[in-house]
Amino acid sequence: MELQDFLAHVDRRATIEGGSDEHAFMHHAAQAALRVVAELNTGYRTPQEVRALLTRLTGRAVDESVTVFPPFYCEFGKNLTLGAGVFVNMGCRFQDAGGITIGDGTLIGHGSTIVTLNHGVDPARRADMIPAPVVIGRSVWLGASVTVVPGVTIGDGAIVGAGAVVTKDVPANVIVAGVPARLIRSTGFDASNP
Repeated sequence: MELQDFLAHVDRRATIEGGSDEHAFMHHAAQAALRVVAELNTGYRTPQEVRALLTRLTGRAVDESVTVFPPFYCEFGKNLTLGAGVFVNMGCRFQDAGGITIGDGTLIGHGSTIVTLNHGVDPARRADMIPAPVVIGRSVWLGASVTVVPGVTIGDGAIVGAGAVVTKDVPANVIVAGVPARLIRSTGFDASNP
């Protein structure tokens, strides 16, 4: 199996069956990602070195305006897209096998977790994984220790309060908070007009 085959599989939201070729590919790819992440998180790295390691992790060029403060954890890497001007604070965990896209100018607070795979509900099929991408728009701000679950889209300009668990899509230009995250109010700004 090749990377493009695996990505096409998860883009269809097809189940990654435990023991399947896709499952084996994902675990093999995770080992490569974990090597890069270990290098990223061992000792001091300049911003340029961090971006070079992120480029190796994702397999695509990372804009020079992207800032990631280690430690940073990612189990796959090849299905992660970081827009220009993205800032990821310390201690974030991205499970990107199902696909994570983060729009330009978005800020991710320290200790945040983004998840893109669910396990099968049937105990006999618990090793199966169901991919669902997470899409975070432009100029979004996730506070500290936010958790975003599989399949969620967060609209441009939204703010997610610290500690929130985002289980449903978030409209553009609103503030949500809580567990599960609920609408608090509009931001009063329109992120479509930068």
